[in-house]
Parts: sequence; C-alpha cells; structure tokens
Amino acid sequence: MTAPYVPQIRLYQQWLAEHRGLRFDDYDALWRWSTTDLDGFWQSIWDYFEMQSPTPHTTVLTHNVMPGATWFSGARVNYAQQVFRHVQPAHEAGFAAVVSRNEKGRRTELSWPELRRQVASLAQHLQAQGVQPGDRVAAYLPNIPEAMVAFLATVSLGAVWSICAPDMGTNAVLDRFRQIEPVVLIACDGVSYGGRDHDRLGVVAELRAALPTVRHVLLHTNLAEDEAAQAKALLAAAPCTSFAAATARDDAATAAFEPVWLPFDHPLWIVYSSGTTGLPKPIVHGHGGTVIVGLALKSLHNDIGCSYHPNSWGERYHWYSSTGWVMWNAQTSGLLNGTTCVIYDGNPGGTKDKPDWTTLWRFAAEERVTFFGAGAAFFANCLKAGVDLSTCGDLSAVRALGTTGSPLSEDAQNWGTQQFRLLRDASQAPDGSPQGSPKANPPPRGAATRAAAERGGDIWWCNISGGTDFAGAFIGGNRELPQTPGRMQCRLLGCAVESWNEQGEPVIDEVGELVCAQPIPSMPLYFVGDVDNKRLLGSYFDMYPPGKGRKPGGGVPLPPRSPAARGPLPPEGAVPALGRPGDRDLDASAGAVWRHGDWLRIHADGSCVIYGRSDATINRHGLRMGTSELYSAVEALPEVLDSMVVDLEYLGRESDMPLFVVLREGVALDDALKARINDRIKTALSPRFIPNGIFQVPEIPRTLSGKKQELPIKKLLLGQPLEKVINREAMANPGCLDWYVAFARQRATA
Repeated sequence: MTAPYVPQIRLYQQWLAEHRGLRFDDYDALWRWSTTDLDGFWQSIWDYFEMQSPTPHTTVLTHNVMPGATWFSGARVNYAQQVFRHVQPAHEAGFAAVVSRNEKGRRTELSWPELRRQVASLAQHLQAQGVQPGDRVAAYLPNIPEAMVAFLATVSLGAVWSICAPDMGTNAVLDRFRQIEPVVLIACDGVSYGGRDHDRLGVVAELRAALPTVRHVLLHTNLAEDEAAQAKALLAAAPCTSFAAATARDDAATAAFEPVWLPFDHPLWIVYSSGTTGLPKPIVHGHGGTVIVGLALKSLHNDIGCSYHPNSWGERYHWYSSTGWVMWNAQTSGLLNGTTCVIYDGNPGGTKDKPDWTTLWRFAAEERVTFFGAGAAFFANCLKAGVDLSTCGDLSAVRALGTTGSPLSEDAQNWGTQQFRLLRDASQAPDGSPQGSPKANPPPRGAATRAAAERGGDIWWCNISGGTDFAGAFIGGNRELPQTPGRMQCRLLGCAVESWNEQGEPVIDEVGELVCAQPIPSMPLYFVGDVDNKRLLGSYFDMYPPGKGRKPGGGVPLPPRSPAARGPLPPEGAVPALGRPGDRDLDASAGAVWRHGDWLRIHADGSCVIYGRSDATINRHGLRMGTSELYSAVEALPEVLDSMVVDLEYLGRESDMPLFVVLREGVALDDALKARINDRIKTALSPRFIPNGIFQVPEIPRTLSGKKQELPIKKLLLGQPLEKVINREAMANPGCLDWYVAFARQRATA
C-alpha cells in the first residue's frame, strides 16, 4: 500500500527539525523566523533542495540593503544545470519533461533526454554564431516546447533571455526589444488563436529591420505544417536558419555538452513591467536568485512536487499562460524540480463565434493534470458561462487549483469548490468507495494517493500574488492552513510583507500599501540602461524614507546597541511589526522598503486579500502595461489631442477600463473613430488592452507640473469622495473635475 501523501511544506518542516533542530508552534512562527533570520532561512532552502555549486559561497547575504543586496557570494550556478539534474531519474521513472497541445489538437510530448539534446544542439548553434555570456537573445514565440528549449539553450551559455508573445503588436515588442539590443532573434511564422491562423512573418520582418544589433535570425515554422509550406515560410523570412535544423544535432559533442557555471547573480532573463510613464521597464533577474526562489515557491507553497519522487509520483503541472506573462516563466520553473510541465497554446475560451470555457478543463482531464492554474479572470469567466465540469471528462487527478493575475472573487472560488465537490460526490458510492469500472487511463499513483488522502475535503486553492518585478510571489498558499474563499492563505516564507497605512505604519485588518521590508534573492539586479538605478529606485523604493521599516535580519551585523539605547520592548501581542522584540529600524544606508503597488489587507489569522493595483498601471487578464504605452498609440491619431485611461480593477468587480479622450475641435467621437482607436490599440499593443468604453471629455486633469491625474480619478471612480483623493490647489485645471464627478455619480447609479 502506498504511504499517504505528505504536503511539501510539512516535509520541509520535518527537515528543519531533523537537520537544524528548529521546531515552530505554527506557521506564523515559521514565517517570522524566515523573515528575521534571512541567512538561516535561505541557507536552509539551498541545503533542502541540494543546490549545487563547484565553488562554495562565503556568505548567504553579504549586506542587508535594498536595492543592491548580494546573495551567496562565491557560489556558481546555472538555471539549465538545475534542470538537467533531473534528466536521468525522471526519464528512468517514465515521465516526460513537457507535454503540450494547441487549439488544432496538435500534441507534443518531449522526453527529458530529448529536451536536453535539443537544448545542447541549439546552444552549440548559438555558440557557432558567436553568442557570448551577457549577449541578449530575444524571442517572439508562443507557449510551445520550442520556447522552453530556446530559453534553456540561451541561458546555458550565460546569454540573457527575453521573450514577447506573438499577440503583441510590432510597436509594443519594439518598445521592449530595442532597449535590450539583442544579437539573436528567435521568432515564429505565426500562431493559431481563437480558431484563426495569424501570420506573423510581416512582424518578424519589421522587428529585424528595426533591431540593427540582430545578426542572426532563427525561425520556427509554427503554422506551416508540410515541407513545402515550411520552405516557403523560411524563404519569406530569409536570411534565417530553421529552428528545427538548429535543434537537430545529435552527436558526441551534443551528448557531452554542459551548461557553464556562472556567478550567482549572473543575468538570466529580462522581463518587462510597465509603470505609468516612459518605456516598459526592462527588469534583469539573476540565475541564482530566480532558481532558489522558484524552488521554494513551487514546492513549499504551491505544493508542486517532483514527478519521480514517491511522495508526488506522477505530478503534472499546468498553469495556463501566454509568453507575455511572467506565469510562462513560472510554468517553465516546474522543470527546476523535476516536474512534468503540461502546457496549452491557444484561446482558453474557444472562438468568438463559439465560446467554450470548457477547453482547458477537457485538456486537463485528458492529460491527467494534477495542478491546474490559470488567471483569476479565467475562473470568473467559467462561472459566468455556467461551466459544468462533470461534462469535461475525468478530472479526478486534479488536486489543486492555482490563481493569480488579478484578485479572485469569493464567488468565483466558491464556484470552483462546489464544482469539484459535486465531481467528488458523483465518483463515490454510498459507502465511500469509488464507483464504476477501472478507468482505461487511471490517474498516476501519486495523484491517486493524494485524492484518497484528501477525499471528503474540498479542492485546495493556491491563490498567489506577486509579480513580474521579482519573478516570485509575496502572498500565496499553504496546504496545511485553513482556506477562506476570496483570500490567500499566508505571506510566503522569506517575504517580509506588511500592509502600511497612509502614515507608513504597519496595520492588521486594514487595507494599505503592500510593502516588503526585507530583500529577497530574486529581486531585480538592475534595469537595462538605468543610469544610477534611477528608474529602479523610482519604481519600488522612493515612496518611504530610507531606513523606515527596515529591520536587521541578515548580512553583516550592525554594531551592538546597549539596552538603554534600544528603549522599551514592544508590548506583548504587538504582531504587525516585523523583526524581533527590541529591534529598531536600520539606518538610511540600509535603503528603503519595497513598495509593490498593490492594495493589501492582512487579516488577524495571517490570511490576505489583494484588492487591486494601488497605482495607475493597467492590469488586464494578468498582463501589465504602462499607461504611457497606450497613450503613445492613441495620441498618434491626428484626431486625439490628449487621453487618459484608468483600470478599475478591484476585488469583487470585473476589470473595467474606461478611456477618456480630448478631440480636436470639430471632431466627434462617433463609432468610426471609436473603431479606429480600438484598432490602433489592438495593433500597437494587444487586443487585451481595448478599453471597455471610450468617452469624450473637455480636458484631462493634470497637476501643476503637467502630470495626468490617473490615480485620483481611479479612486474617484472606485467610490472615494473627491476631497479625499485630490488636491485642487495642486492642479493646473481643477475646473475639469466637475465632469468626472458627474461621470462617477452616473456610474454608481447605473
């Protein structure tokens, strides 16, 4: 008989007790240790996951400073090395590395040895083109195995990876890739989405022409299926090399290939997270920080185990994403822990003519997915569409649902919980035993064990919130804790997260700014082209004074203070503040806390709710875009003099994004102009950013310095009184506010 499944976080706590002598009464105590002994916690993660380095590290955290913390000095790592550790044991156990399918039903299964061979082949091809450590490789690819292969090949050499999704328009892609000056472009001929083929060869040509640093192009024929069509696509993109040819090598050199060992903080990839002004921020993360945080997040909090480990035998991990969202990076990180990644490329909601929100569920049933993740908007759409999961096939292997991208409403979570409750009840005989004959395709042994262990309980929701900014999560799940619909269960280990009120004080049971008061290994190394870290500081560290809220906890210790200098200890039960009794804030040299840009409530039991963005960034279906990018597109139209957009994402409300435009004299906002504006946004950015409504206004509210007043108008439209959200005396045109007040009143009564 197979032993009962043990949650991953419990296994870690058992390891801490056995190897460190550390035992904690509850999760809160464990979390507090992880955020006050940064050296001890992150060293334990290194040891628990048996991370390897040919050279030892001299310190865990050299200096407790933000930004600029230095982690694991002296260690050498490589993301691809960590992945390749699993090739032999996973393959011998009979598990694939990647299973994929697209809208057309094309299914690919990539074994671990084949993944390694293709990565080695492509890496050697890139080497032959002169690609060196630190060079940038840009990809324009959908969510397919080839993207994972290209990523691993790139980073195995120490080159730096960056990817954009083919649903992004030329301007949006160039706004990103121009900044990073890539030497190689890996692209596709097109994609299938929503029942239609979308040719991208024209975009590829535009990218090549506008990126003078690119000296080599690889083309994956994603649409072309027969040899003649593939040859035609390659000819149209010439000069280029076939991606299939570049990954076809299979010889002694390929078999002997090994990823290079790199410093812990060597750049891994560049991702993009937009603010409200300027170009998208090209954020650079490092190999070591991304690996160690990814292992901790996936295993301990998302409860995703290694597919060939007896406790999690048969794990199959799916998180629906496009390559334009950091959840693609999160899906790929399943390979770090030896987990089979199950990916889908296409529209999860069917076609415009025939909407079908059962698509992903049927896919999950057929592929025996054990962890099913998607954006919160996906589950909300399933609820609205009245999806009945009993019609989607055998979902008995699914034992966890993951969500992120926007706040998950209580209604959507209750819908999913009830659906799986009905599935469970329907599969049980009156005596509690499974009904029906043995299945032709039974769930993997580990999945069956988990289902048996959890029978009678509700499906577990792993609701997480984090970001592209640090390639991780601040808040998320814990298989061992109670779950409340609409909430995330806890602050994650190592993440010193607090909610601060307008006075910059940590609060419980109040909505405030999400801040992180201690460094995390995956925080950005830097932004590309960011002189003196000005954009980095302005994005995360300039809201609060340096030193405020920063506590000791790791790195080079501060000089000891006398008891008299410390002052009285805080009263018993004063839990909102981080740190240990008697700790005082570090001085200004420690830097400032990380301000993330989300509204957060931390409940007394440690559970959390994200209410939406506290800044003016647009968050549509999990993909963030700076308002400035939309303005560049809209205001390029000759009829539009000025514009302002606000994303009214907030917990319990469907995302609503009105666009306000000031038009030239004599121009009317008719249907034809609205269509042109929408088409411009669709072409330049993505269809995701088409506004819910377009409204002609006399003026856009601006500060005395000329900045658009997006956030005050956002707060006004979310129901806050005008006098609390805006200072008329600081405005250049306060008279224009009457229009927005009337608009807000009309919305509230609609």
